[in-house]
Amino acid sequence: MRRVVRRTALSLALSVCFMPGVQAQSNATGTIFGSGQPGATVVVESLDTGVTRQISVDSSGRYRATALPIGRYKVTLQRDGQALATQEDVSVLLGTGSEVSFGSDNAVQTLGSVQVTASRMPLIDVSATDTRTVFTAEQLANIPVARNITAVALLTPGVVASDSRYDGRTSNAVSFGGSAASENAIYINGYAVTNPLTNLGSTTLPFDGISQFQSITGGYGAEFGRATGGVINILTKRGTNDFHFGTQASWAPKGLRATQKSIYYPNNGTSSDGQLYQNLREREVNEVTYGVYASGPIVKDRLFFYASGETTDRSIQTVGVRNAIADVNFRDLTFQIPRYLAKVDWNITDNHLLEFTAIGDKSIDDERYFRYDYADLTHGQTQNGGWHYEDGGNLHIGKYTGYFGENVTLTALYGKQDQVHLAIPFAYDPSQVNVQRSNEFPFDLPNLQNYPSLPRPDAADHTKGGRLDLEWRLGDHTLRAGYDRQDSTSTAGQATSGPGYRWLYDITGTPNEPIASSGGARGPGGDGTYVIKTNFTNGGTFNVQQAAQYIEDRWQISDRWLLSLGLRNEQFTNYNADHLVYASQRHQLAPRIGASWDVNGDSSLKVFGNVGRYHLAMPNNVALRGAAASLFTSEYFAYTGIDPVTGVPTGLTPLGDGPYSANNEYGQAKDPRSVAATDLRSHYQDEAVFGFEKLLASNMTFGARFVYRNLRSAIDDMCDPRAAIAWGLRNGYDQATSDALGFSLQQCRLFNPGEANTFLLDDGTGNLITVPLTADELGFPKLKRKYLGLDMFLERPFDGTWYGKIDYTLSKNYGNAEGQLNSDVGQQDVSQTLIWDHPELMQYSNGYLPNDRRHYVKAFGFYQVTPEWRFSGTLVAASGRPKNCFGFLVGGSQDFYDNIDYGPYYHYCNGEPAPRGTAGRLPPLLRLDLGVAYAPAFLDHNLKLAVDVFNVFNRQSVQNVYELHDTGSAEHPGTLKRFGQPISYSDPRSIRFLLRYDY
Repeated sequence: MRRVVRRTALSLALSVCFMPGVQAQSNATGTIFGSGQPGATVVVESLDTGVTRQISVDSSGRYRATALPIGRYKVTLQRDGQALATQEDVSVLLGTGSEVSFGSDNAVQTLGSVQVTASRMPLIDVSATDTRTVFTAEQLANIPVARNITAVALLTPGVVASDSRYDGRTSNAVSFGGSAASENAIYINGYAVTNPLTNLGSTTLPFDGISQFQSITGGYGAEFGRATGGVINILTKRGTNDFHFGTQASWAPKGLRATQKSIYYPNNGTSSDGQLYQNLREREVNEVTYGVYASGPIVKDRLFFYASGETTDRSIQTVGVRNAIADVNFRDLTFQIPRYLAKVDWNITDNHLLEFTAIGDKSIDDERYFRYDYADLTHGQTQNGGWHYEDGGNLHIGKYTGYFGENVTLTALYGKQDQVHLAIPFAYDPSQVNVQRSNEFPFDLPNLQNYPSLPRPDAADHTKGGRLDLEWRLGDHTLRAGYDRQDSTSTAGQATSGPGYRWLYDITGTPNEPIASSGGARGPGGDGTYVIKTNFTNGGTFNVQQAAQYIEDRWQISDRWLLSLGLRNEQFTNYNADHLVYASQRHQLAPRIGASWDVNGDSSLKVFGNVGRYHLAMPNNVALRGAAASLFTSEYFAYTGIDPVTGVPTGLTPLGDGPYSANNEYGQAKDPRSVAATDLRSHYQDEAVFGFEKLLASNMTFGARFVYRNLRSAIDDMCDPRAAIAWGLRNGYDQATSDALGFSLQQCRLFNPGEANTFLLDDGTGNLITVPLTADELGFPKLKRKYLGLDMFLERPFDGTWYGKIDYTLSKNYGNAEGQLNSDVGQQDVSQTLIWDHPELMQYSNGYLPNDRRHYVKAFGFYQVTPEWRFSGTLVAASGRPKNCFGFLVGGSQDFYDNIDYGPYYHYCNGEPAPRGTAGRLPPLLRLDLGVAYAPAFLDHNLKLAVDVFNVFNRQSVQNVYELHDTGSAEHPGTLKRFGQPISYSDPRSIRFLLRYDY
């Protein structure tokens, strides 16, 4: 019977790892609940640390032990101090409820005076009203998956890879449920570690330090906020009463990596048709990772430690694009990525627990650039450029958990993180003028310095914050309330290298025609070449403060019905470089309602649903361009010669009216009162989820859920002066004053797209006038981003031999705006995309959005053939991304063109309207990963040798393409030679070897 109990508990533990519906107890703990004899006592004892809690069974025959550290537990039913029944080896997972019931239907065997209960251990968590997926360290070790948190998140239903242009040097970006990649929240041990500057990416940790990984794709409770995409919640490993030690090494050799696909110019009827654009056949990637860990008791049952370290050495050789600066087109990149994790847990008593976490995450990147010749596909040996980057820092978290009696639990958490971002260019000479040329410029230039602008040397990010959560069980109600706050500070910005300006040589398609976005400059005669003098500088130190309060009532209406009622109130405040408020939102109420119905009363069929509202703040990057003083001007010249030594143009003749700034950035300080609409609402989304889970047999579970998401409000910038000018004239102001109001607005202001907005605008004398503009007056369409998804899964829990799960998602992501980002062109200016700059950019903008993947299949599992041999696999198949065709606006007035024409960025193609997503779709994605592992018995299976093959069939799918179609002008459009050209392909086949030893 003891073996049966352990085997059943193991099946539950491994199957729940992939269970899609679990309930929020806390962002770093779990719960044990169930039924028993009224008046009895349930003793919950940790098998890892010895900590013990006692909970009374209420008059309804129910009990609930909340805020439990994850791990293994023994649950005992007692009466008058006498043990009546015991359930052994119960697994508590992150954010889940594990049911242990001592009812009359259980099989019981009497062993002395104790009854060891081998209940059926239901596979469906009927305490769940939201939608989550949990992976344990054991599961991550048993399936072929890349050793990063992005790869794990992509195993979750409804999660897709976002545009490859959002990928950083060491991490990638993902989209949850149709949202932009910047709309996610990432936590480690309960502390938010999302990038505070852009919300793209996050801090990470040694991969082997992950104890449990949770992806929340929607419907989470009131304790969570600040995400309209998804939540990634990571809990680290911790020490136990047993000593453990281990080491591992993995190697993905470049010699076993398949050849990367090169990129060629498409056949668009130009002279470049079919030519090699980027020679990626020479791309080589080699990666080696080493790690070690140790854990155990410092004082048994009371004080524990866990420590791990990991370092990754990655080398990449690659080639840049054709017609870029040839001197720096061959690139040799080396990455050193050291990470560490240290954790101490102190059980002061069974009722008072303390834990401290320290994490180090750093990336050191050295990039060396050499000349590359596309004529004979060879590269030079002399370094001509490069960068040295250092990113990252340290994170510290402290947490207290207190159990006050049986019914009251208090948790408190505080964390602090500091990161630096250092960028040093190779052989940088601050006295040298930067000179560049466009890809189309037909002539080589001497002595090019490839540093058009440099980041601030003091660039850094800092966060600090904490939360307080109180839970009180009162009869059939579990009441929760809490407060959380996080402040983030970023120092960022750039300035033109050298003396403060740079030169860019370019060529116009047709001589004497207007140059796009030049402020009226026209192309010269002759060969059509000209030069642009650019000045650019911006930056400072910016701050965002986020706070929230929440209340929640989990009401167990009956044995079969659970109702969760929650309300969250958010406050966001954004500060500029002078620490003055430029945007603030208060009293943002976010109701959350969820319900779970145990249909048969035996946890074999659950129907659940939830509805809620979710808010999102703007990150610090918004202040960098939107609230800080910024100088960004371009001045156009014809020239007669080029200095053969410096590359500086000579014999200059102006082509326009002097320095021009498309966004009116002439270095003037921005009044924080006029940066954003006075009635600015935050970015928020409403969501509804309905689903069911059913036990088909003793070893199979089926479930489905429907997700509806509707983005109700967004924040972006608009730069159109016409509505303000018309308002001034209608309200009795003269033409000069009205023009000044419009000019003020043309500097770009944050607003709520598609709604009425009120602005404070300068009348030309420094006096601010309140200008209310209706949605019709502004001329923009109503904001639309909707996501409809049907997720279905079939899962076979691990029975000691094999485990398997398959997910299928049918979804539709449509509207006229992606959200905070613009994947159409890979724009990373969060909440400041170009699409809302003026109404004409939104004509024909409604359609399928960039993160729409109509069909998505994810399957993974493993087969334990013998205790020594294991085979595993992961399969992903998905529809391709929708494509667009952008070109020049047709039908705009000349005045409009002269002031804010955006060139080929409109939903027109070759002079015809081209609604969003109507240019077809990219080819589908198909990827199969396979793995095999061997753990020899003569070493007690402590040594593991594994080989994983990623992308077995070497299907290198197109991830995105160049969507700008038109060149020339609106009157004489032509086809850009890059239209339809792939920007990137998915990774080729690679092989990873793993050697691991655990003691």
